[in-house]
Amino acid sequence: MRPLLLQVISCLSTGVGQQINLKHFMIGMTQKMIEIKIANALSDLLLIEQLADTIWREHYIPIIGLEQVDYMLDKYQSAESMKNQIKNGSSYYTIYYDTTSVGYLSFKQEKDVIFLSKVYVLHNFRGKKIGKKAMTFVENKTKELGLSKIHLGVNKYNTTAIKAYEKLGFKNIGPSVTDIGSGFIMDDFKMEKIL
Repeated sequence: MRPLLLQVISCLSTGVGQQINLKHFMIGMTQKMIEIKIANALSDLLLIEQLADTIWREHYIPIIGLEQVDYMLDKYQSAESMKNQIKNGSSYYTIYYDTTSVGYLSFKQEKDVIFLSKVYVLHNFRGKKIGKKAMTFVENKTKELGLSKIHLGVNKYNTTAIKAYEKLGFKNIGPSVTDIGSGFIMDDFKMEKIL
C-alpha cells in the first residue's frame, strides 16, 4: 500500500491529482484486507485446530455442553481428522484479517451440491464482513464447479448463526438429527442457498 500512497502524494505535489478526494482515499487505506488461503500443510491444519478449540469453547459450550464440544473437537477438528477429511474430498481454508488468522471454513462436493461443513470466525472479529466474504468465496467455488446449490447444517439453538445465514440468503429446509457416536447427536436445521 505504501507505493500507492507515495504515488498519490507525488501526483498531489505535481498538481496532477488535484481532484482526488484525499479524505476518502485515506479512509480506504485503513480498511483491513480479508484473505482466504487453502489449508493443506500440517502447519495449516494445526493452526485451524487451535482456532477451532478457541471458537468452539467460547461459542458452543452454552449450546451443546462441554462434553460434546470436547468430543466433536477431537472427532472433527483435530489436525489428524482434518487430514483424513481432505483425503476424502473436503477442502479446508484459513481466513485471515490482514495477517491475523481469524477463522476457517471447509466444504465438500456431495453429488450436485456443495456441503458447507464449517465456517467459523473468532468472536472478536465478527461484525467485520468476514463471514460474508467467506460465503462469497464458497459461492464462487460452487459456481466454478458448475453447481448452483449450497447446503449446511446449523444447530437448532444457534439462533445467531441461523439469522446470519438467513441474511445471506439461506432458507431452512427442515430438521436434521445425526447420531455422531458416544451418545451425542447433532440436532440441526438443514439450510440451503440456491445461487
